[in-house]
Amino acid sequence: MVLQEQIAEVIDTQQELFQKKDIGLSREILHDFPVLDAFAIIITGIRRCGKSTLMSQLLKKNIKNTLYLYFEDPRLAAFDNGDFERLDAEIKRRKIKTLFFDEIQLIENWEMYVRYKLEEGYKVFITGSNASLLSKELGTKLTGRHISVELFPFSYNEFLSFNKLKPSEESLGKYLKIGGMPEYVKSQSGLILNNLLNDILLKDIAVRYGIRDVSSLKQLAVYLISNIGKPFSAQGLTKIFNIKATSTMLEYLSHLENSYLLQFLPAFSYSLKAQARNPKKVYTIDLGLFTENSIVFSDESGRRLENLVYLHLRRNYSQLYYFKEKNECDFVAFDKRNVAELIQVCYKIDSLNLEREYNGLVEAMDFFKKDKGTIVTFSQKDIIKKDGKTVELIPAYEYIMNNPKILI
Repeated sequence: MVLQEQIAEVIDTQQELFQKKDIGLSREILHDFPVLDAFAIIITGIRRCGKSTLMSQLLKKNIKNTLYLYFEDPRLAAFDNGDFERLDAEIKRRKIKTLFFDEIQLIENWEMYVRYKLEEGYKVFITGSNASLLSKELGTKLTGRHISVELFPFSYNEFLSFNKLKPSEESLGKYLKIGGMPEYVKSQSGLILNNLLNDILLKDIAVRYGIRDVSSLKQLAVYLISNIGKPFSAQGLTKIFNIKATSTMLEYLSHLENSYLLQFLPAFSYSLKAQARNPKKVYTIDLGLFTENSIVFSDESGRRLENLVYLHLRRNYSQLYYFKEKNECDFVAFDKRNVAELIQVCYKIDSLNLEREYNGLVEAMDFFKKDKGTIVTFSQKDIIKKDGKTVELIPAYEYIMNNPKILI
């Protein structure tokens, strides 16, 4: 329980800090951001990717008379479901009409309170660092009255804007190493991303889900971050880390994905059972995390580029797969039920890898009955026309700038 006076004090101090917050770079997602009456707006994304800053930009631009409350404030550590009544008294006393709750999912049964405020006519905005906020279960608890938006670290375009750079091989090379976590882009201090990893593993996973073996969890996370672009299976990882049950490993993987630290790409199959059974490929949500937290001893430019293209596609398509039969194609992107893009990624095409990369893409083109495909490279441009099919080689910075769509 938290006393009424303490809740008021926390609101006052947080409100002051929130109003002084530097709104920073205007995010791409802001231009088409949905603000609808009677709907809770839920923003999810990895810790420190700029959710609170985005909300500050939105509220300062469009909405006044707002209450901000960050539930990870240590002074609210004892906040429980019964304290919502005290919070409600503060909201009504201050005659607030718009509510911004940061990490409210830490409080049990928060959905009931939010639904109650929506019914009273309040605008409610929520941010959280766990993808469970996108779940169907949440939609049931809020009776469908919510719109969910995912926020990512800076895109390549935002990275260019922040650093006042132009699309080029040079700026792309920088982005492949630095990534888009705003604080790291500013300072490039590795401690920021080291601490971020520890915070995610401890606060978002170990504490939330009662995991005692934090050491194994961290070893698993570092291993996966170090192997971006590579396939893995839960059973194989269970053997590597000497974890007794595959079910435990599956839980760990689910937590790592829900925290947005890692992303897992399934192999395409019309069978859902086959999708679940086949190895998945792993990517990290930000390339700076790979730079600062991986245990590789080479530059890994090719895998960095593949991860970059994955993130670009992940921003734009809700369904992504890799394709593997005799050969392999890196990405199959669906727009609803239709294949929108077939993408192969190769840092540099040469006589040794051209046949492999081309054949993998063409095999996918044959399977999905498409006559166009793309090979994204670091700097090469070319067009290959053969047997009625067209394969375009395009530098990554051109591919991204030519396909800037951001889905909400």
